[in-house]
Amino acid sequence: MDTVRTRFAPSPTGFMHVGNLRTALYAWLLARSQQGKFILRIEDTDRARLVENAVDVIYATLKRAGLDHDEGPDVGGACGPYIQSERKPLYIEYAKKLVASGAAYYCFCDKEEEPADAESAPTALGCPGNCRDLDAAEAEKRVAAGEPFVIRQKIDRGGTSSFSDLVFGDITIENKVLDDQILLKRDGMPTYNFANVVDDHLMGITHVVRGSEYLSSTPKYNLLYRAFGWELPQYVHLPLIMGRDADGNVSKLSKRHGSVSFENLVAEGYLSEAIVNYIALLGWSPKSDREIFSLPELVGAFNLAGLNKSPAVFDYDKLRWMNAEHIKALPVEKFAEISLPFSGLAGTPLESKYPAIAALLQARTEKLTDIPEKIGFFSALPEYDTALFCHQKSKSTPETARETLAELAPRVEALEPWDRDAVYTLFKEYAEKKQVKIGQPMWAVRIAVSGMAVTPGGPCEIMEILGKAESLRRIGIALQKL
Repeated sequence: MDTVRTRFAPSPTGFMHVGNLRTALYAWLLARSQQGKFILRIEDTDRARLVENAVDVIYATLKRAGLDHDEGPDVGGACGPYIQSERKPLYIEYAKKLVASGAAYYCFCDKEEEPADAESAPTALGCPGNCRDLDAAEAEKRVAAGEPFVIRQKIDRGGTSSFSDLVFGDITIENKVLDDQILLKRDGMPTYNFANVVDDHLMGITHVVRGSEYLSSTPKYNLLYRAFGWELPQYVHLPLIMGRDADGNVSKLSKRHGSVSFENLVAEGYLSEAIVNYIALLGWSPKSDREIFSLPELVGAFNLAGLNKSPAVFDYDKLRWMNAEHIKALPVEKFAEISLPFSGLAGTPLESKYPAIAALLQARTEKLTDIPEKIGFFSALPEYDTALFCHQKSKSTPETARETLAELAPRVEALEPWDRDAVYTLFKEYAEKKQVKIGQPMWAVRIAVSGMAVTPGGPCEIMEILGKAESLRRIGIALQKL
């Protein structure tokens, strides 16, 4: 086919792991960069592992990540249905075709059954091996009698199987290590591997994008394609995503390394755009040293040649930095809108002043969940020690602070108009009169009105937001402390 067609085929078994999202992203980028089609297919053949509402999580995650699909359960398409449990008759039909051609066989073995001759039974069958060479007529008779069975792929034990992967190159595997995998289970449902092959062919998938853990299974897929006489797709196997623990040990990314789901990362205050940008670089390198990309920019830059073989290590510090860069690039109005729910100020008297607070926060925010700690002093003055008034660079001490605040208080009370510029002018005139650097009075007031040494914005901005009455009240508290 001339049109590139890729697919994302998740199982609805819970949250969207970042590894799943990266697979979806690369498949989407490949399709979009080649003006192709991206298909969503729900693989729900493992009925025991299904999680309620997991399909909704898949839809919501893809939508929030910006990965739209051209065909799928919710949008339809010419190759539907796109939910595997609704395609059961197809799998039965194609499994029986393989039996008829000798590429598969009915297996009546019980899972607990031991082979009659343990030494002579093939070790890679995945069962005792009593049915592999069963007479076809006898097998059909047992099926007709209602005896439970599975259908297994019949692997030729001799020789090797080779295939070419667009990331890992040419790979050869000895057939003797391949098991006679189950294609159709006793309940008539297909296994993941068999359903994938049938669906990928019938849906015209040209490029199969998936994790490198499926490399060893690919020869079995190809034997099925050849048994049907179908054209092989191109394979794009992706490197593993690893995590690093507190001791520096690296292993496959899991919950012990931190949040590994898209939902949890968003809940922790990472922007969707930043998560997608970061995940795009976990296994793919652009031609330039550039690291910050929007989704359309990723489409323009993406190419398969940039995919790496080596595992990628998920670095939360790097994600945090990238998130901060994406936050800085937002229009301030947009930042205020998306950060308000994280601020703790929604529904409080300070909500009306949040746009001004957000303007101070934006350049200082790495994660949206950091915001409450940064601005909590606006809602309530925290307890603090007078040692905070000590600041060597500003030549501030508790003694100079007491004198400064006592002299500034009546001037602050008389100040009109009340805005940051007027407050700054007041500090400047006071410093000139006292022949000190302006940092001295500003440090004293910063501590008095915030109770913190590090704040978003300086004392002028803080006092403008707090208002005159609250600023004076807090200066009074500081004088009592001093």
